[in-house]
Amino acid sequence: MKKLLLAGLAAVAVALPVAAALQKGDAAPAFTARASLAGKEFNYSLADALKQGTVVVYFYPSAYTQGCNVQAHTFAENMEAFNAAKATVIGVSLDSIARLNDFSADPAYCAGKLAVASDADGSIAKSYQLMVRDAPAGGFPDSRGVKIDHGFAERTTFIVTKDGKVAATIGGVSPEENVAQALQAVKDIAAL
Repeated sequence: MKKLLLAGLAAVAVALPVAAALQKGDAAPAFTARASLAGKEFNYSLADALKQGTVVVYFYPSAYTQGCNVQAHTFAENMEAFNAAKATVIGVSLDSIARLNDFSADPAYCAGKLAVASDADGSIAKSYQLMVRDAPAGGFPDSRGVKIDHGFAERTTFIVTKDGKVAATIGGVSPEENVAQALQAVKDIAAL
């Protein structure tokens, strides 16, 4: 029960929005990171992705945790709609690339449709002015029972347009609503 309570408190703490996050009109920091899609590692570059169109950069606390599982699954289920709006999606967390290889291929979550990037030291999240918290002492188990031993970035999504500017910042809502708002934002951009 104590572990469950600790996990719940950690999830709530990292899900709260911070007013300092980048806002509409701010330049989105370019980044490169090791990422995984369908369990295969690759080098991700935001600058390269922006050449193709709008990019949804969504930060989430940790793979294999309740809200993050729901959010990844919801993004994966809606990937065709994002692509139809000429947008790509990259999830970013402080998970190791090994954890993300599993998560990206897991049919219940990313389902091989959603790329996820490792920000193991939290530097990408901090560059987006997000709060990064250390893991609780001793860690706690994820939804598979595997101990989480890394820090957490708050759940916030940025819609970045081809010019590298933030068009919208989405935080402080449920994982499903986060995806719905991101999808509406990219549809609005595509309609311009």
